[in-house]
Amino acid sequence: MKKHSMKYKNFFFYCGFLMLISEIWKQYCLTYIINDQTYNWWYFPFQLCSIPMYVCLILPWCYSPRIRGVLLAFLMDFGLLGGIFTFLDTTGMYYSLPLLTIHSFAWHILLILIGVRAGLCKEADHSLAGWVKCVCLFLACCLAATMFNLLFHPYGKINMFYISPYYAMRQVVFRDIAGLLGNSAGILLYILSIITGSGLVHLFWNRLTTAR
Repeated sequence: MKKHSMKYKNFFFYCGFLMLISEIWKQYCLTYIINDQTYNWWYFPFQLCSIPMYVCLILPWCYSPRIRGVLLAFLMDFGLLGGIFTFLDTTGMYYSLPLLTIHSFAWHILLILIGVRAGLCKEADHSLAGWVKCVCLFLACCLAATMFNLLFHPYGKINMFYISPYYAMRQVVFRDIAGLLGNSAGILLYILSIITGSGLVHLFWNRLTTAR
């Protein structure tokens, strides 16, 4: 295995492991310090900004260059997009425990760094086909999030990917759209906007790598 390949794989694995440990700590604080030993399903770790943690942990063990390229493209497209756009509306990043607020900001800054590192990897799939595969992965995650929303709704508030049919859209702009056109339309346009945004980010990386 090439030395540079091992080096970038180690980077993603260490980032993923750091995120996993910090997520376990976060879940502990939310459950035992803030929520009186009751688990809050709202913070179940399966949001768009949580997926890069799982991808980073999987990457070193993925021996297929084709799959590796798609996973890296997902980080450079959807992961980077999620990290950047979270800072346009930071209302959901503040907690009653200051350390959790710091963790939230640090997490999304790390998403940006991971996305940039992934975009600069030669193994990332910068092609149009690579983006289409990323979109399929994103939609699969949306389907899984919907299943979580439906299955765990009886046990508490849960809104993975913010697309639960049980709750009105809370995202800036899309909550106004949902108010005008209905919640389902707001959710659909929210998903489409994420896909469109990821396409623009992917185009940026494609042009950048072509120019190099």
